[in-house]
Amino acid sequence: MSSSLKVKGVSVVFTTKKGPFHAIDKIDLDIAAGEFVCLVGHSGCGKSTLLNLIAGLNTPSTGELYCDERLIVGPGPDRGVVFQQHSLLPWMTCFENVHLGVRRVFGAREDAAALRRRTEAALNLVHLEEAAGKYPFEISGGMKQRVGIARALAIEPRVLLLDEPFGALDALTRASLQDELMRIVEQAHPTVVMVTHDVDEAILLADRVVMMTNGPKATIGEDIRIDLERPRERIGLAGDSRYVAYRKRLLEFLFLKQGVRDTAGI
Repeated sequence: MSSSLKVKGVSVVFTTKKGPFHAIDKIDLDIAAGEFVCLVGHSGCGKSTLLNLIAGLNTPSTGELYCDERLIVGPGPDRGVVFQQHSLLPWMTCFENVHLGVRRVFGAREDAAALRRRTEAALNLVHLEEAAGKYPFEISGGMKQRVGIARALAIEPRVLLLDEPFGALDALTRASLQDELMRIVEQAHPTVVMVTHDVDEAILLADRVVMMTNGPKATIGEDIRIDLERPRERIGLAGDSRYVAYRKRLLEFLFLKQGVRDTAGI
């Protein structure tokens, strides 16, 4: 089961040594339950700021955010977060890293066997059952990110929030994990909001691509629906005229309308 999200007139002003910095300004965004939305824009445009607001990790200076019509006032188990850095606890095994969250969310109403089954099911979902007893230093970067995804999915969130989760990985590992993510989303059906710099990644994964203007006072510049059938396959899409048109539109926004600030992944 998934949840809808609503962002109403949200602005964020940070206090800095040089004075107030107006990061994002008057953002309105509606995301339907089960939608996969990618946030795209140059560095510093407030993509991660908006994601952190949805996660409840920060609060807006003005405006409100809702998850299933409930005001977001802090983090909650209905929203799972995967960061660019895996943030695994190095003294815990892969199983223990995932089990920690499971125990916090379900420990009061389920016995030890049920908690173990939940943890194992999450690791199985990302094909890491054989790495359950390994520590983070014993596995690859791509596997660490899979553990991070398993940890987020294990609490059965209705919303999955991804902050450039594949940005630090090599191209082949990134492609493999993109395919894994598409498979997981098809199976679990969460609402997904993902921050990325990569226009190809956005078109491959998303139902909608929300492009943000440059900061300060960043806001939504364009909101594009990606009408490509699922399941999607990257090689087939490469020659699809619709894919080419979407890519051209995104690049025109980033390069011509917003100027070149950061070409990483583009």
